[in-house]
Amino acid sequence: MAPIVLYEIVFVLVPIMSGVRMSFTNTKLGATTSEYVGTKNFERLYSDPHFVQSMISTFVYALSVVVLAVGVGLVAALLVNGPFRGRSAVRGVLTAPWAFPEIATVLIFIWIFNPTFGVINYLERLFPALDVSGGWLNSSPFAMVAVVLISVWKNFPFYSIVLLAALQSVSNDLHEAARMDGAHSLQRFRHVTLPALAPTLLLLSLLAFVFSFKQFTLIWLTTGGGPARATETLVIATYTNAFKYFDYSYAAAIGVTCLLLTILVTALWLIVQRKVERMEGES
Repeated sequence: MAPIVLYEIVFVLVPIMSGVRMSFTNTKLGATTSEYVGTKNFERLYSDPHFVQSMISTFVYALSVVVLAVGVGLVAALLVNGPFRGRSAVRGVLTAPWAFPEIATVLIFIWIFNPTFGVINYLERLFPALDVSGGWLNSSPFAMVAVVLISVWKNFPFYSIVLLAALQSVSNDLHEAARMDGAHSLQRFRHVTLPALAPTLLLLSLLAFVFSFKQFTLIWLTTGGGPARATETLVIATYTNAFKYFDYSYAAAIGVTCLLLTILVTALWLIVQRKVERMEGES
């Protein structure tokens, strides 16, 4: 375990501690020394309207991706779980979006959302009330919708694979018993499949939230946080303040806030998981 522990200390723990220390200073670009300023950077967060907007955008983006990516992954897993001709090939194709590099994914979707010749423009012909004359990636709230759709397309295969493995572990005897009792397919899903998948769904929801909360590449390469900060999440705000405005201490304070929010969400998930396990034990 020594190499793994050493890696975690050098590349994870040390940068985190350095960021926490920097958030309590006034470190600037080119400064040889930094002065301890206490909690001034954190006090500045709550009076900064851009920070509040970034936090709202982060939760909107993360929760949207959790619901849609895990939901689409569940539907895809259910569709390919049953026997049919060419099932292996379909399962292989299903993993393709997850295997694509993020940069290649962004380039493809920038072409799809192109305001001049993008394929997505055909939606405007089908729905005349949909006015995206400025382009999907340059208009609000369509930019957030586009970023969420790209993230869902990129990530749902991972959740689908995990859920498919969980579906394989559900005993067919339970489905047969429910069928003999007169339960139709929706009732079997509600009372047999869904309870068996509940622990996996909870875990995937947490992972999807954490992955979305720290997503940088897809958002930065697609919109750069625009238009007018409409897609600027906390991670994008951290990068912008550090490498555009060179305000490293304020960027570190935003990063520490992201870390604390992630820990809080993880703790809430553990509480929910224990309650679910306790309810299952009592039943």
